[in-house]
Amino acid sequence: MTDLTLLESDVLAQVAAAADLAALDAVRVAALGKTGSISGLLKTLGAMSPDERKERGAAINVLRDRVQTALNDRKASLETAALDARLASETLDLTLPAPFRRKGSVHPTMQTMDEMVAIFAEMGFAVAEGPDIDDDFHNFTALNFPPKHPAREMHDTFFFNPQTNPDGSEAERMLLRTHTSTVQVRTMMSQKPPIRIIAPGRTYRCDNDATHTPVFHQVEGLVIDKGIHMGHLKWTLETFLARFFETDAVTTQFRPHHFPFTEPSAEMDVQCDRSGGEIKIGQGTSWLEILGCGMVHPNVLRACGIDPDEYQGFAFGMGVDRLGMLKYGMPDLRDMWSSDSRWLAHYGFSAFAAPNAASGLS
Repeated sequence: MTDLTLLESDVLAQVAAAADLAALDAVRVAALGKTGSISGLLKTLGAMSPDERKERGAAINVLRDRVQTALNDRKASLETAALDARLASETLDLTLPAPFRRKGSVHPTMQTMDEMVAIFAEMGFAVAEGPDIDDDFHNFTALNFPPKHPAREMHDTFFFNPQTNPDGSEAERMLLRTHTSTVQVRTMMSQKPPIRIIAPGRTYRCDNDATHTPVFHQVEGLVIDKGIHMGHLKWTLETFLARFFETDAVTTQFRPHHFPFTEPSAEMDVQCDRSGGEIKIGQGTSWLEILGCGMVHPNVLRACGIDPDEYQGFAFGMGVDRLGMLKYGMPDLRDMWSSDSRWLAHYGFSAFAAPNAASGLS
């Protein structure tokens, strides 16, 4: 017959020697599992007499209880040791600064547009808006574009597919506006002079290179009143450029040009320094074209229901993205559409520092 004392001593020694929970579980299975040494003893009770079974069964149950208690105590000890080791190896130093969390920033195009709006608002201009999808009349006809003007062709303008009216006739073909001048037309047709507005917004043309993109942003301005002349236009633009580039050394010149919607028309150049691979406004001897402008054509005024013999006005338009490139030293316009978070982090601006006349622009 098995010596229960020796078996108990052997099993308890194995329990004490178990180095981890896996080894301890192996000892438990070897002793108390279905085919374990102690479980095997319980199976022999059936062949014994009742008196023998009673005495032997009680002794085996005591052995099993002692082994189970030893297993539970050893398991608790090993779990405590494992927890202490884990806490020692995974200590969190609360005195260290928290990991850096990237903050969102304002896109340079939106920053530039906000700066321009802030300057013109200070000069008394209101902001006007209009639809990106417009018709031929507002985009071309009302602005004195002749019927065969190149801008009306597919290679310059994004046209929508032809549509049919319910009666079967061909509907007017819609397009993506090529300038925010459409907003000027809508304003002149809905408001009576005097008018003093700027029209910031997104525009679309079939163009793509280092300084042009198919989608870009413009700010156009319009002033309609009695007695308006080119001197008012020149002062307005020079004042804007000095405020925008934050320098009083801005020197400009007008060059005669042609736009269908203005007469006379001009390109405005600003004096700059191109040496060193960087354009610096307000110094040097070079000239850089920066915007187009002119006196509103009488035909445009008539198309919008304004008498050109009573009212005159001027208009101008400039690219927001290009002005941002000049002010903040960006070499390629296409980077503004690259969705590169590193580029945005480099050029981005705080959303909590909106440009205004009191605290500054950039």
